[in-house]
Amino acid sequence: MQAVSPAVQLKQSYRYVKYTFFRLDAEWRRLPDDRRLASKDEFLGELKKYEQLSPRSYSLIGTRGDADFMLWLITDSLDTIQKLHSDLLNTGLGKYLSTPYSYLAMLRPSEYFGKPSDPEPAGSKYLFVYPFTKKREWYSIPFEERRRMMKDHVQIGHKFSSVTIHTAYSFGLDDYEFVLSFETDRPEDFLNLVLELRSSEASKYTAIETPIFTCKSVTPEEMLNLLGS
Repeated sequence: MQAVSPAVQLKQSYRYVKYTFFRLDAEWRRLPDDRRLASKDEFLGELKKYEQLSPRSYSLIGTRGDADFMLWLITDSLDTIQKLHSDLLNTGLGKYLSTPYSYLAMLRPSEYFGKPSDPEPAGSKYLFVYPFTKKREWYSIPFEERRRMMKDHVQIGHKFSSVTIHTAYSFGLDDYEFVLSFETDRPEDFLNLVLELRSSEASKYTAIETPIFTCKSVTPEEMLNLLGS
């Protein structure tokens, strides 16, 4: 097997991450049954064209009042992200969708630990997503001190082995500095993880970490069926 050069490995570690939250206009539910069914089939057909990207689908029905479903993408191309979303919004169902929340970030090696944190989805039942920004004072602290605090912070996360943490970076790409997501089959473990992280030294430098989204992993068909039959 041919070895991968460090330069290629570095390039491969930089990929785009996109979390797009969609909200459905209530007018769609008042359409005749045949039009609703056709619009769902058209939407699924467009999404299927991108199955090589393995877009992951989630429902927020019952967990948020301002978003109904979410798509999570990891790809090498911004053009692909734009084309996929354009194709979906141009379907019959897409004409009734808005995107109240949309987060763009990139995977990259950690400043403190040298490698991305679990870049690939684990396939857990639940995903918790939120944007995150640190206070500006954080960056004036000497690097070794910041790394020490982050090591302690991460050690808390390791206590909850059922939770897979994904960190993506948004500096200059979006309104926030990071987009974090956490996969687990046990929401109570995530709740206790967040509670314990509150006491870490690094958490004192948190500026923004809302909104927070509780997402349930579903197939694309289930995602649309939960919108209404």
